[in-house]
Amino acid sequence: MLKRDSYLNRMIHHMWNGEVKVITGIRRCGKSVLLFDLFYEYLLSQEVQEDHIIKIELDQRRYYKFRNPITLCEYVEDLVSGKKDEKFYLFIDEVQLTTKVIDKENGDIEVSIYDMLNELKAYKNLDVYVTGSNSKGLSKDIATEFRGRATQIHVFPLSFEEFYSHVGGDERNALDTYMLYGGMPRLLALTDEKDKKDYLSSLYSELYVKDIVERNGIEREDILNDILDFLASQISSLTNPTNIANALTSMKNEKVNSTLVSNYVQHIIDSFLISMAKRYDVKGKTYFKYPNKYYYTDIGLRNARLNYRQYDPGHIMENIIYNELLRRGYSVDVGVVTDRTGGANVQKEIDFIVNDADKKIYIQSAFQMDTDKKESSELASLILTKDFFKKIIVRMDIPHNFYDDNGIFHCNLIDLLLGRVELF
Repeated sequence: MLKRDSYLNRMIHHMWNGEVKVITGIRRCGKSVLLFDLFYEYLLSQEVQEDHIIKIELDQRRYYKFRNPITLCEYVEDLVSGKKDEKFYLFIDEVQLTTKVIDKENGDIEVSIYDMLNELKAYKNLDVYVTGSNSKGLSKDIATEFRGRATQIHVFPLSFEEFYSHVGGDERNALDTYMLYGGMPRLLALTDEKDKKDYLSSLYSELYVKDIVERNGIEREDILNDILDFLASQISSLTNPTNIANALTSMKNEKVNSTLVSNYVQHIIDSFLISMAKRYDVKGKTYFKYPNKYYYTDIGLRNARLNYRQYDPGHIMENIIYNELLRRGYSVDVGVVTDRTGGANVQKEIDFIVNDADKKIYIQSAFQMDTDKKESSELASLILTKDFFKKIIVRMDIPHNFYDDNGIFHCNLIDLLLGRVELF
């Protein structure tokens, strides 16, 4: 079983902190394995008794009755009440599958799983862990329904470092595979290329799209699929719902409403399938409302969505770097700096402004800088910031890392992804 120590250590760190631990992430990225296998085995290694670990998997038929939060709460209470000197652990998988019910015994009030979990937190001998695959409700609920008493641990598909720790071999060959198929954990058990492609395609058609449609009551599944295609083809490019709506209007020969597109894009973001990076004015210190950039949570899913037709290593590399920065817990924006030389105000882009608390760095993604024009273009926006923050260009065409005459650090992509360089 692949170890995912960074997530496991975070869970261990937050044990018995008085809060519900909410493990989020796209479906099939490894949340359930993290909780029900890795963390479970850790607890057993600490001599926790098996019958003191209560496991409820709401996507399994035998646990369907516990989608009723009152039934679930009463079941857990029967197990832990009256045993104050014994410690219990509650694991609930896919918590978003629960339904709200009416509590007729207490004044016909509506009860959610969050009400019941807040009630269970009163038991000091119970440590609660839940997983969820959709932020619609979850992100809001973590902040409000748990009344500020929840710890979120977001799980991503495999990083390149995790992927490489399993496959080994030549680093560049491994990276080429990763850039094509991504890091969904199940792929490690597949060796045939067709099987890998079929698996990623089935995740889309049989899982993600159906989840989004059913959870949000999508009426125009065709438009949803068109948006997914558009976003897949436009990773690392600036766009907004109006641009998407106009493109679909032209393609479908019917008027597509930008508000509908905006809603569908938000549903896709809520499913953790893609994420959005906002643009930030470096000098003005303000955010632009639009356009923004969109990145796929897993690059293999993106490639599968386009049937491997648009393999652009530059954009794929940028997407992978963005995911890596998020995985490390950084806040990431797209930077904009204005060039006022020559009498005209020209906006230049910095791929990523990366914040870690009060520290900041700039990162530019450049697959290769093989011409003077390309090098000048990549360096220009970083130089225009005219500040003291660290500046990095991540490249694929250099054998070793170095600082140039401008103090800009040129970093090999593999070294970055394998954690061989310190960003801050």
